[in-house]
Amino acid sequence: MTALEIENLTKRYGDLKALDGATFGVDAGEIFGFVGSNGAGKTTTMRIVLGVLASDAGEVRWNGRPLTLDDRRRIGYMPEERGLYPRMRGGDQLEYLARLHGLDAPAARASAERWAETLGVAERLGDEVQKLSLGNQQRVQLAAALVHDPDLLVLDEPFSGLDPVAVDVMSGVLRERARAGVPVIFSSHQLDLVERLCDRVGIIKTGRMVAVGSIDELRTTDRPRWVVTGPPDGLWVQQVPGARVLTSDGGRTVVETANGDGQAVLRAALAAGPVHEFAPARPSLTDLFRHVVASEEVSR
Repeated sequence: MTALEIENLTKRYGDLKALDGATFGVDAGEIFGFVGSNGAGKTTTMRIVLGVLASDAGEVRWNGRPLTLDDRRRIGYMPEERGLYPRMRGGDQLEYLARLHGLDAPAARASAERWAETLGVAERLGDEVQKLSLGNQQRVQLAAALVHDPDLLVLDEPFSGLDPVAVDVMSGVLRERARAGVPVIFSSHQLDLVERLCDRVGIIKTGRMVAVGSIDELRTTDRPRWVVTGPPDGLWVQQVPGARVLTSDGGRTVVETANGDGQAVLRAALAAGPVHEFAPARPSLTDLFRHVVASEEVSR
């Protein structure tokens, strides 16, 4: 079931069109990766969902109806520009934010302690935020987004600057929230992490959604690729119409073809020498991002 629907969002700043009919949805219990270059429209979209900005056109819906102020109070938001009070102790800050969301004092304290323990900062709740490391500040910031048990998580670059252990901790929390039925949408430039963590991905370019789907669905838009190990160089690929070498390192060559028939690639490789490996190559999200964005530039 689609919980959050973004439909035809448009936003202008003078002559600049920051959003140009952006449309996508996030299902209940789904982790949705929102990717694009700097200035593509990710943060603008998130701020419209939060109600910080108003769109010029389009609509944001929650469970099939227009998103209301009360709905927005049930969103957990982590901004890219971290919004914690630097001179306030982490624990006091989490309790304060929980109280703002309607929890009474005991419930706010219990929730702050629970999320601090889950995120590995329970022993640092008495420290001022400015005295915490960047990684621990971000853990507290995520706890601030979770402390009121939100119905929707909207996270802008939540993994920026984190060490691998902190990335694993945050990833585990997001997966647990998704298993509980909470829709999660987050932006990131770390495409390998998006590929590992997300159920679906949306790619935005200059305010327009240029691709939405699972990684496997996005792969169907890419030209077929084949890995061949054996012949010492990629010159033999010239014998295959419509094929080109993407990489060639010693005896390992990655070939892109115009269609899905790899037999011509295999025949040409065998004619050039012994073949030790022949298999389809699965492009990474980074490859898909480059291909989709480049294709969009050509089509425009």
